Amino acid sequence: MTQIVITVGIMSSISGVLALMLTLANQYIANYGECTITINQDKEFVVEGGSTLLSTLNEQELFLPSACGGKGTCGLCKCAIHEGAGPVLPTETSFLTEEDKEKNIRLSCQVKVKSDMQLGIPEDLLNARKYEAVVESIKELTDTIRFLRIKITDNQEIDFIPGQYVQLLAPPYPGNPEEVFRAYSLASSSSEKDSIELIIGYVEEGLVTTYVHQFLEEGDQVSFNGPFGDFYLQKDSDTEIVLIAVGTGLAPIRSILYQMKEESIDRKTTFFFGAKTEKDLVLADEMREFEEILPNFSYKPVLSRLKDDDPWEGDRGRVTDSIEKYIDDAENKEAYLCGSPVMIESAVEKLKEKGFTDEVIFYDEFG
Repeated sequence: MTQIVITVGIMSSISGVLALMLTLANQYIANYGECTITINQDKEFVVEGGSTLLSTLNEQELFLPSACGGKGTCGLCKCAIHEGAGPVLPTETSFLTEEDKEKNIRLSCQVKVKSDMQLGIPEDLLNARKYEAVVESIKELTDTIRFLRIKITDNQEIDFIPGQYVQLLAPPYPGNPEEVFRAYSLASSSSEKDSIELIIGYVEEGLVTTYVHQFLEEGDQVSFNGPFGDFYLQKDSDTEIVLIAVGTGLAPIRSILYQMKEESIDRKTTFFFGAKTEKDLVLADEMREFEEILPNFSYKPVLSRLKDDDPWEGDRGRVTDSIEKYIDDAENKEAYLCGSPVMIESAVEKLKEKGFTDEVIFYDEFG
């Protein structure tokens, strides 16, 4: 018994020493002090080291895109770090090409600020801003998809290109102790400068989607930043447009259709929209209205989970089946895809079988 007591005492002492060492390491070894960050050789500020570069920039209201909220799973928060980054981390390698590495491109969510840094950030990203707003209305499109109309309240206006996205901030709520943000495509017309519209589907255990679907109410204050993204209509082209989307991938397509309406773009356009059942065809009435307004626009919904006796007269199967059925070749066409990685991969493969090249395939992949 005495031996057991002595052993327990020794183990407790060792644990105490280790805990003390970790505390001291956190206070002294990991205390990087003040660090100077210089952007594009002309913007400079001093910060306390120790946080990730992404969060440090956010604190300075400099916003890089990060669809995953800084979790290291989307690879969007890239920027050039010419000095002060340290070696490439294993968590970055799958997102960095050899060309990226040669240009000192890193993931800002993975690199910690430990010393002075020299950064290179595209000027258009430096134009992204933070907006304070209020939820003007919430509409239930389906059991799992909400349509939000959000009014900007801080006397700002937002300028964006149809197809781009913003990052919506969810505050702490029961079950989530910290702020977190996620990317959502703008579904609204870019001519509306004082408000935005978002289409947000519920994802089980998704931190922001849980907030939106279970806690957010009309009249609530919200914050978002942006705009971001390079998924938008190639306006210097007169080619035929092929649009392919599923679920909430409708959002950027809707914004692009508003652009075509307001700018009188009359290029031949076919929109293949995939859903499970007829009740999942969100905003179908609006799409029919676009058919009336845009003389060369055609809306072709495709349903994938119908019973044999369901009275649906439209196309059945996966939305990518429409490529085989309706598209003969790639001549004078360009394609815009929005949806899950699986759908995007399948659609790109089928489009390439028809002769489409990477140069005429544009996509916005939802994680």
